[in-house]
Amino acid sequence: MKAEMIRLLRESEDHISGQELCDRFQVSRTAVWKAINQLKEEGYVIEAKQNRGYRLLASPDSMEAHELMSRIDTEWAGREVSYKRETGSTNIDCKQLAAQGAPHGTLAVAEAQSGGRGRRGRNWQSPAGTSVYMSLLCRPDFPPDKAPMLTLVMGLSVAEAIGKCTGLDARIKWPNDVVVNGKKVCGILTEMEMGLETKEIQYLVVGVGINANNGFEKMQESGSLEQARREAFPEELQRKATSLFLESGEKNKRILRAVLVQHVMEAFEQNYGLFCRTLDLSLLMERYNGYLVNRDAAVKVLDPGGEYVGVAKGIDKDGDLLVETEEGSVEKVYSGEVSVRGVYGYAE
Repeated sequence: MKAEMIRLLRESEDHISGQELCDRFQVSRTAVWKAINQLKEEGYVIEAKQNRGYRLLASPDSMEAHELMSRIDTEWAGREVSYKRETGSTNIDCKQLAAQGAPHGTLAVAEAQSGGRGRRGRNWQSPAGTSVYMSLLCRPDFPPDKAPMLTLVMGLSVAEAIGKCTGLDARIKWPNDVVVNGKKVCGILTEMEMGLETKEIQYLVVGVGINANNGFEKMQESGSLEQARREAFPEELQRKATSLFLESGEKNKRILRAVLVQHVMEAFEQNYGLFCRTLDLSLLMERYNGYLVNRDAAVKVLDPGGEYVGVAKGIDKDGDLLVETEEGSVEKVYSGEVSVRGVYGYAE
């Protein structure tokens, strides 16, 4: 009832009477009053006027299930939400939900993670209440060798969502990072569970971590955006990581994370549908390459067989990065086999 009540209040241009809410949810006036007060305690600003009813004036920066479900209006992506205040990893939570029979599109979210992971097992900074920690469950019927491309599908979706939600010029650092102004704001980790006998995909979990409001509290304490930049991340990450809040330049305005999640789910559902039509990235390739931060720029490919320098030309339909070498040949760089770093500027 909470999610639908928030949705009704948010979408209404005027007050909604208590009686209308009673009729809609088939509950008593007392139950409506209690629900409204619970929402107020959670940070929703709700105006109550006698003989007129209730009106939603502002929403908190919340990742609670009812807040997300009140905003997400997709067919399947994020329609079911599992929320925890703190967890080890939303990817692990999502795997557990999958084992319990959760449907395609189930979203696991948390306010804080104690065991978030990036590529090659690296730790991912997961402070409470500042970022988006979420994992989406997919139950595809395509072959396992297609699974790595979902990381790229999600990367495109996140970049598009950030632009729509904040106006920032988000870019993709192939294969699994999203950057703003050359610094990382998002990491993506896709994991797959295979059937022991069938060798088919049982499910996929696409984990996403987005730095949304890192630095906001420091900004409120010091009044200095530069000091907030210095204190938002550990020293070793300050040159590599940033947040949407820090890059927005709006000193007193938090990024509403639920709105960001809403846009990511909408974009992913659309992009996933296009991917499934061809089982490659041919219908997404042009848009993806438009977001590629190092397209037509010099890159260093750190291949186990030997490093080489070239120019990134974009991805092909299979999601491989095409790099033109100094000798003029075009090499395919495979996700997971090599690491690509910009010769100048941002590095992993």
